[in-house]
Amino acid sequence: MKRIASLLLILVMLFVFVACDTAEPAEPEEPTAEEPEEPPAEEPETPEEEPEAEPADDKTTIKFAVQADSTDALNQIVAAFNEKSENYQVEAIIMTNDSGQMHDQLLNTLSSKSGEYDVISMDVVWAGEFAAAGYLDPIDELIQDNGWLPTDFNKGSMDSGKYAGKNYVLPYFPDLGFLFVRTDIVSEEDLAILQSGDYTYDDLLAMAEMYQGEANTEYGYVFQAKQYEGLVVNLNEFTANWADIEGGLSTMKAYMDAGILPDDILNYDEGATHTAFLNGEAVFGRNWPYMNGMIAAGDQEVTSDQVDFAPLPAGGSVGGWILGINAAGQNKEGAEEFLSFVAGPEGQKINATVGSYLPGYNELLEDADVQASNALLTNPGFTKALEMTIARPVVANYAEVSDQIQLLTHSFLSGNSELEEAVSGIEAVLE
Repeated sequence: MKRIASLLLILVMLFVFVACDTAEPAEPEEPTAEEPEEPPAEEPETPEEEPEAEPADDKTTIKFAVQADSTDALNQIVAAFNEKSENYQVEAIIMTNDSGQMHDQLLNTLSSKSGEYDVISMDVVWAGEFAAAGYLDPIDELIQDNGWLPTDFNKGSMDSGKYAGKNYVLPYFPDLGFLFVRTDIVSEEDLAILQSGDYTYDDLLAMAEMYQGEANTEYGYVFQAKQYEGLVVNLNEFTANWADIEGGLSTMKAYMDAGILPDDILNYDEGATHTAFLNGEAVFGRNWPYMNGMIAAGDQEVTSDQVDFAPLPAGGSVGGWILGINAAGQNKEGAEEFLSFVAGPEGQKINATVGSYLPGYNELLEDADVQASNALLTNPGFTKALEMTIARPVVANYAEVSDQIQLLTHSFLSGNSELEEAVSGIEAVLE
């Protein structure tokens, strides 16, 4: 019995030992439940790094409606602003170079109160219409905030965008009418008088009569008198910016009656004017800067060493393009920042040196780099003309006003109406 009891005790002990040994492998399973804790510790780092990869996404896009530029100036202005601005980037929306079509495209957008564009480029004669309709934001505070005065910019360009006592535009690049003079005919003394700007249309008429016929010229003077926008531009100049409508019309008629003009002057546009002058047919010619480019090309009868420039007696009508802010735009601060850049010294210098455009920021007229980009800017007569630019009527319905002025003026110069009728008609239209 004792032997059997001993064997039973041994069997029980063996059973307990084997059971305990079999349960031990369960312990390594505990760390398995802890393994997923390491990857979650690394995952939050990934989204923190993503915003740094594309910082441009944080910039608000400013849409700039502008005509195509045959130079690289526009591209460089946009690139320079985008690099400089911390909060905004500009996208240039290229529109048609047909002025009438661009006007209609902008009008459709602005009249629908669309914020499609933030900053818009405009022909100088559109600003009155757009401002009167409430499509543009006034920018007097912007000018003040930059420490500027309206007189820091081209006068004619600024006047083109001043409506009801408020400023609505800054210059993009101005253009202007001025006097081309045959220096191989006109004396140095008379040239100096003309370049000073201190003379009258009567003085110019006397010179045209005196010099006509010299160097095989046929005409003393050529300008634009066809029934189109160019006639309004020239009447603006003859009337000293509408200060003396009767005197201006009378003087234009005196030029016709003096025999110093082509017989078909009432059909003359810019093309006819430059053809006559470049062919050596006229002593004096009123035209735009593009004609000097044709002279400089050297393919004409008249060469650069035979021509100089002067302001017109009461100032030359301004042309070119101006910039404004869409009143319905959603990015006002960005629009103001870009407008300040492109119309200020930085943007205007790029426009002048890269594109050879005339600067609308007056201080740049003395800048050596800007002067080197355009030979006209070192000419005393031309720079005087640039200081004396005048605006066409700034009205809400410019197209209608222009059409009426053309009709009334052309009818009088053709001898089909009386002076009093033309004067009263133009005064009524301007009112």
